[in-house]
Amino acid sequence: MTADTPLRRFVADFLASPLAVIAGLGLLAIALTALFAGIIAPQNPYDLAQIDILDGSLTPGTEGFGGFTYWLGSDEQGRDMLSAMIYGLRISLMVSFIAVTSAVAVGMVLGLMAAARGGWVETLIMRIVDIQLSFPALLVALLLLASLGKGVDKVIIALILVQWAYFARTVRAAALVEIRKDYVTAARAAALPQWRILFGHVLPNVMPPVLVIATVQIANAIAIEASLSFLGVGVPITEPSLGLLIANGFDYLLSGRYWISFYPGVALLVTLVCINVVGDHVRDILNPRMQR
Repeated sequence: MTADTPLRRFVADFLASPLAVIAGLGLLAIALTALFAGIIAPQNPYDLAQIDILDGSLTPGTEGFGGFTYWLGSDEQGRDMLSAMIYGLRISLMVSFIAVTSAVAVGMVLGLMAAARGGWVETLIMRIVDIQLSFPALLVALLLLASLGKGVDKVIIALILVQWAYFARTVRAAALVEIRKDYVTAARAAALPQWRILFGHVLPNVMPPVLVIATVQIANAIAIEASLSFLGVGVPITEPSLGLLIANGFDYLLSGRYWISFYPGVALLVTLVCINVVGDHVRDILNPRMQR
């Protein structure tokens, strides 16, 4: 008989939900599509040699002057909307993944430091967390980008600064519980260094709630980045994400050219739904209190 490991139990519990499996497969397909955008996309929408201005604003399924079929239509510059969506999806996922991963690292370090040191260090870190979380994340990101300017790197920095507080608070709360347990006392009695106790013993035991929040925050990061790009303060027009693609076609919605905004909006909606469904099910699995 094979051993019943935590990983096997997690996989079995995840596969028990058909909705979560469908969302997981959809998310995997979206991630692979974004990863191999250069291979999958029928056109490089940012290569001027492949774009014909005469093919601008073609309806879905129309064949252009060069014989290229625009299955989801084209925008006013003649870019293939399907290709633009695939490349935009890559920007959105890359920005959110890098930002959330970095925010997790910063939040874990500060959360562990607050729980381990206590005193004025904990008070200072947690008061900063409380102040930041009292403001809407989108508003803080807008203020940061107004100071930093446009750019993919600027958006990533802004997302890190608005999201690290969630992880710091979660890690600090979980670490305070773990530090009082017997295995930490035994590690201290064995004269292990503080950093080894925190990162080698405490950190692995506080990871489950962090993973759940990270999954949800990836969706939030995509939504915030799309909102910033829609408002014109996010990524530059040379590297458009889904939010900027939606903004590009917003003025044409009432003129009948709905596809310029509609299809990127659908892609953004499907991505967020898949991530949230997977995140909610992972939360139910890792938190027995949530299981019904």
